[in-house]
Amino acid sequence: MELEQTTILLGMFALMLAGILAGIHIAFAFAVTALIGNILIFGDGDLEEGFTIALSGLGSVSYEYLRSEVFAAIPLFMLLGDFVNKSGSARDLYKLINHTMKFIPGRLAVATVAGNAVFAAVTGVSIAAAAAFSRIAYPQMRYHKYNRQFALGSVAGSACLGMIIPPSVLLIVWGIIAEKSISQLFIAGAIPGLILATFFMCYICIRATINPSLAPKFEDTAEQSALTKAEYASGIGIGLLIVLIMGGIWGGLFTPSEAAGVGAAGAMVLGVLKGMRVKQLATAIVDSGKTAAPVMFLLLTANMYAKFMEAAGMSELIRNTFEHYSLGPTGIVIVIILIWLALGMILDSISIILITVPIFAPLTEGFFDPIAFALFGILCIEAGLLTPPFGLLVYTVKGSINDAQATLAEIFKGSVPYWMLMLIVMLLIWRFPEIATWLPNKMLG
Repeated sequence: MELEQTTILLGMFALMLAGILAGIHIAFAFAVTALIGNILIFGDGDLEEGFTIALSGLGSVSYEYLRSEVFAAIPLFMLLGDFVNKSGSARDLYKLINHTMKFIPGRLAVATVAGNAVFAAVTGVSIAAAAAFSRIAYPQMRYHKYNRQFALGSVAGSACLGMIIPPSVLLIVWGIIAEKSISQLFIAGAIPGLILATFFMCYICIRATINPSLAPKFEDTAEQSALTKAEYASGIGIGLLIVLIMGGIWGGLFTPSEAAGVGAAGAMVLGVLKGMRVKQLATAIVDSGKTAAPVMFLLLTANMYAKFMEAAGMSELIRNTFEHYSLGPTGIVIVIILIWLALGMILDSISIILITVPIFAPLTEGFFDPIAFALFGILCIEAGLLTPPFGLLVYTVKGSINDAQATLAEIFKGSVPYWMLMLIVMLLIWRFPEIATWLPNKMLG
């Protein structure tokens, strides 16, 4: 029976990957393979009985997860991001940060990192940050004669901050799939996120100091120096919104889902003050719904597939395989890193988490703190988004900028230092998990 279950498990995994590579939507690939696998496992030769049990199991999983309030956090945070982006507050935030850093070497690129860090703390979506700052920051850097590759790299590289600085959609997805506290994950992401942002800024300053031609010094022009009262108020408003969201979560006033609702309402008020009216508000709501619906369906079908893998003994199979080859904790982590980087070339972050976390999280619990492993994993997966030949963030930047001369090769090359710094922070978390666990332990006990 064990051999039969292993055969079914491997066969369904191969079928799922084949479907994804053939162009089938990953959610349908999850759902179909989970259904067929459960029929084969629970039917025990009787396909009709297996079909009945499998349908009953899928129905209970759907009911259990769709009624969970945790799921509400994802569309609400996406709605918050759409309000901020479409109201123009993101642009005001960049100009405010840019203006206050005028005497720092490479200040426009540093401002891009700082702006991405703050924007990430509002939206938690790296693709949104990459698209927004490709339109906001890149034209300003090129206007001031910044090196094209240097400018493109700062936009693409710093967009990865969106997935580690809370409230990150990936942290929410990880928490749901691995059944870990989202509040703990949010708090844990703060210190590694700030370390990574600091590393990015230091790299830019050092490069701009060594080679000033990459980032010419600040020239005080009316276009760059003039900031209206409305822009000041808008930028400060986003700062207050971040304090409200994170302060509420850290202080125990809100759950992540409640904080998402409060944040979305606050962003809507900010958008109205910025001039958004019913039509623009409706567009933001519809657009965020279009983005959130596939993610929610993905989460549901991925959980179905995770339950199937659990029933079929996937974790035990992988654990026995690692033990057979005597890899040990270090060998296991290295294999996981290679798998994540490889998957990052062909799949988006959420899909990678949905496929791998149900397998890897139980496997590493014995030697890697689960909260630290979550931050470690998200950094590794985000690094995959900058890895050639299919770095999703790189293609997002290329598609968002209005510069026919910019090439994918330039964006990939410009992103390499940021990719390396992400791996350094990731390895620091592996070696010193307290970087991720100290703050949540201190605040939540």
